[in-house]
Amino acid sequence: MTTAVILLANGFETIEALTPADVLRRCGVNVVLLGVGGKSRKSAQGIEIQTDCEIENWQGEADLVVLPGGMAPGASALAKDEATKALVQKTLDAGGRVGAICAAPACVLAPMGVLDGRKATCYPGMESRFSPATNYIAEPVVEDGPVITSQGPATSLAFAVKLAERLAGAEKAKTVAKGMLAPSLL
Repeated sequence: MTTAVILLANGFETIEALTPADVLRRCGVNVVLLGVGGKSRKSAQGIEIQTDCEIENWQGEADLVVLPGGMAPGASALAKDEATKALVQKTLDAGGRVGAICAAPACVLAPMGVLDGRKATCYPGMESRFSPATNYIAEPVVEDGPVITSQGPATSLAFAVKLAERLAGAEKAKTVAKGMLAPSLL
């Protein structure tokens, strides 16, 4: 079964984490919520989530790693976490994908060099953290090879549908999007 892991550190943006979880599960993808810094994590909006496992204890393989944003301190915490960086790199090295939204492309992927030579987007204004080797595109969702980036909370559903399209196939993602009254996203 295809597996997506969504990394949650305290301060994550609720909609940017749970929308991909919802859409991917509707598409039949195994979604694992991994806690960074503890098993119970609290979103920037004060919603507490019990994750499935702490990142340090997870032994599985991921086809996709999803990095939600949230600057205070969600994406910053992900950027400082060595297990997060190792999982992103391991997944990409194994031919998997990474999805990052809002602050996460600039805070996590850019410093790792993952965006070098690629097109990417992020929360407007944070592109100043991209290296000159990254081609910033001011679009809601940008895909370049195995990397899918998105701008922020309002683009979460489009981001989630793009992730689902890549993991579950275009037809399944389209069916799910239509059932959610969002067919224009495909």
